[in-house]
Amino acid sequence: MSFVLVRGGGDLASGVALRLHEYGLPVIISELPMPVAVHRKGCFADAVYAGRTQVEDCVACRVDDPIENSSLVARIIAGGAIPVLVDPVGEAVELFHPKVVVDGRMLSRHLAPQPHPGQLLIGLGPGFVAGENCDVVVETTCGNPMGSVLSKGAAQCNTSESQTTDGRRDECVLRAPADGRVKTYAHIGDHIATGETIAEVDGHFVIATFNGILRGLIYPGMMVKKGMKIGDLDPRDDPRLCFHVSDESRVVAEGVLEAIQSKLDLQELKRQ
Repeated sequence: MSFVLVRGGGDLASGVALRLHEYGLPVIISELPMPVAVHRKGCFADAVYAGRTQVEDCVACRVDDPIENSSLVARIIAGGAIPVLVDPVGEAVELFHPKVVVDGRMLSRHLAPQPHPGQLLIGLGPGFVAGENCDVVVETTCGNPMGSVLSKGAAQCNTSESQTTDGRRDECVLRAPADGRVKTYAHIGDHIATGETIAEVDGHFVIATFNGILRGLIYPGMMVKKGMKIGDLDPRDDPRLCFHVSDESRVVAEGVLEAIQSKLDLQELKRQ
């Protein structure tokens, strides 16, 4: 069977994995032992912590030690789910020989060339240069460029600007007020009122500045650096948004499908 390996189980990578799975392609996700995923109820990275998670209509299951559990990976895929491998050093590429590798780790730094003969390597966002360290780049920058497919050249730099939601932008993003370990006082999907305490880092509190739904929050107990994104408050006040992949990731996913189709026969890939 020809697999598509998605490196990373965060927001954008999860949207890609879900779209490819919906299209009928067998997908494997590889992740770190302790991934940082803010929108974790809409991310397959949550399977690393929970053992099993569901994003929209797709189930994902954690697999430890992919070398010893390769048969389990095949059974999960045969059952219509996505295996999420705990794979900190990237062994899955050599072990499963995927036909397509989508690097969605969003490291935002220039990566060394990653030659894998016979594999199509698609890089998401900053750090990738088509023809240098990947075959195709898919843009992740917000706005018109998002989802664009580049067969030559580099992805645009990340501006770090937040999306505008119901007239709000920067205040939607919850950031660590200090270095330290996160303690949380709310749960994803909760209705949060203005002035409510959401989290604490080293004695410094994260307070809601408007009413909304807590759409994202990293796991309690994680170590963070000052200024790091640790949560997301959504003014649309719709808890259903917490359990779906983002609209942005859907746009990027369509770009990935286009990139695969430009190099390979998708129908043949589904049959293999």
